[in-house]
Amino acid sequence: MNTDNLKPVERDFTVDGVRLHAELSGSGEPLILMHGWGCDHTTVRSIAATAALTHRVYNIDFPGFGESPEPCEVWGVGRYTELVEAFARQEGLESPVLVGHSFGGRVAILMASRTPVSKVVLVDAAGIKPRRSPLYYYRVYSFKAAKALARLVFGRERAEKRVEAMRARRGSSDYAQASPRMRAIMSRVVNRDLTDRLPLIKAPTLLIWGENDTATPVADARKMARLIPDAGLVSFADCGHYSFLDNPGRFRAVLSSFLNS
Repeated sequence: MNTDNLKPVERDFTVDGVRLHAELSGSGEPLILMHGWGCDHTTVRSIAATAALTHRVYNIDFPGFGESPEPCEVWGVGRYTELVEAFARQEGLESPVLVGHSFGGRVAILMASRTPVSKVVLVDAAGIKPRRSPLYYYRVYSFKAAKALARLVFGRERAEKRVEAMRARRGSSDYAQASPRMRAIMSRVVNRDLTDRLPLIKAPTLLIWGENDTATPVADARKMARLIPDAGLVSFADCGHYSFLDNPGRFRAVLSSFLNS
């Protein structure tokens, strides 16, 4: 084995006028690795290291994360997916393996449902719209009412600043730390339900999950496994949303077995 190929190399690509940063490693069949929201390619380096033993890994930074600049518009899951598809075409990556953690799983699901890929690995992936409690809808409509009232009292510009401050206080840490544009993108992507795309994935699919995941519950994984025609689920006890970090040894073994099968 040529160990030089295992050493990651940083590189910038220009895809449809968008600068896309990636870390490349390994050799062999192409594999596109996609991180979760609020993360970047460094978060999933341990996955890249395992995959690079058998594949040419393209560990990308989504626009707005890591070394890739923010999009110039408010993107949705579809636009992020179009960029990855264009990147694969530009670089001649035919039928790549897709590996996506959390938000990266959303992109992997949509891309695999409409683009030829050889395999899919979904790691604690997002994509199933969560069931909402009555309290959730009470908070949503209370917020919308407060937003409308603020515009009447303060005017549009001052109201928007107050609304953003309110969202930052009430929202997740990912939301609070994001720029205004990335907050708008986050609001758009989290509401995209990809359940209808799951039956369209024809490639063999492995789902790896932490049983204590509260961000994307293991119930979501079971639903995905039922709806994807050729799917299998492996769940790890005492692991959360970052199962690949919580149980790295078992994760490496499961991923390697699937990639080599």
